[in-house]
Amino acid sequence: MHIISVPPGVKDNVCKIHGSTRVSDRRPKRAGAGKAKAQLPQLPQLHAAILDLLVLMNRPQQDDILLNEAGLSLDRALFPLLVGIERFGPIGVVALAEGSGRDHTTVSRQVAKLVELGLVERRPSAADARVHQAVVTKAGRRMTDALAAARQRLAAPVLAKWSEKDFESLVRLLRRFVDDIAAPE
Repeated sequence: MHIISVPPGVKDNVCKIHGSTRVSDRRPKRAGAGKAKAQLPQLPQLHAAILDLLVLMNRPQQDDILLNEAGLSLDRALFPLLVGIERFGPIGVVALAEGSGRDHTTVSRQVAKLVELGLVERRPSAADARVHQAVVTKAGRRMTDALAAARQRLAAPVLAKWSEKDFESLVRLLRRFVDDIAAPE
């Protein structure tokens, strides 16, 4: 169930939650920042839940299950990039690599493979013709649509246990959380 869920530019902010030591973590603390920590006693539980979710979503077996449910045969390394291109495209290789946490040379080779398979096209950027951006083709869109439908079928039994109100709250609050993390300070 792997998808690129963090758009380019957001990753550094997300790393703050996970406690990494990236350059973006070295900014001076805002006034009152230490005080907020005392007011968030459930932050460790939130952090643990996010990490648990990431572990679940990054298991190769989950990718196999999703691809099988979608009736697709595609290298596990390629389909998250295809979904990311569909979601964030047109997108350059560097931005795609940053958003997926992969090296840009690796992503460049993988995008070339998606192009070879007819799932992605590379087009000159409207802003800078020297830069080529990836965009899904009709065949790529059919594949991402099949993945989305499979994801829906796989999630339905789990979410059937939730009330509609609880599910709507989860979606609303998770979207708010991601948007707030991504927002400039």
